[in-house]
Amino acid sequence: MKKIAAGMLALASFIFSAGAQETPNMKRSHHPHKHGMMMQELNLTADQQQQLKASRDNYQKQWLELNKNENITVKESRDKKDALRKEQKEKMMSILTSEQKNKLEQLKKDHEAKREALAAKRLDKMKTKLNLSDDQLAKIKSGNETVHAKAKAIREDDQLSRTEKKEKLMALKAETQTNLKSILTPEQISKLEELKKNRIEKRQAK
Repeated sequence: MKKIAAGMLALASFIFSAGAQETPNMKRSHHPHKHGMMMQELNLTADQQQQLKASRDNYQKQWLELNKNENITVKESRDKKDALRKEQKEKMMSILTSEQKNKLEQLKKDHEAKREALAAKRLDKMKTKLNLSDDQLAKIKSGNETVHAKAKAIREDDQLSRTEKKEKLMALKAETQTNLKSILTPEQISKLEELKKNRIEKRQAK
């Protein structure tokens, strides 16, 4: 049973990451390289770069001050950080021109398209390795699309705090794991765990 549970978690993580992109333990700020590459393509002026740097430095300063403040509760600190993130995003967007905002949105869409293509490729490989039936594959793809839509709605809901978003995303991931149990056979789950073990051994051997 432990092996089956581990296998379910492995595939759930695979599908959830492919569909949701951002799991409860991930932050957008954890992708500085991707964000930096996008910003480079906006052809920022020297003045814009200076303004963005000043805004980022101020944001980091306020963040550190919140971390050092022991006179507020954890919830108060969390709420203030949520407000600070929103303020920083609004400040950044206010520095960009309309053309740059449109370009940034297009870059995000392009990145999303590439992510979806990669997810589809990985799922095709998973079909071959686990010998998934067409019906199983259709159910997984449908679940993938549902997870993606739900996760996107959660991430973009400004009425939710970051903690509430995390909780909802965690619940969504648990829901994904449960749904997978009705799709894969025990043999497929065991095979998935074996593939996972082989990948880990290959990485350790390097």
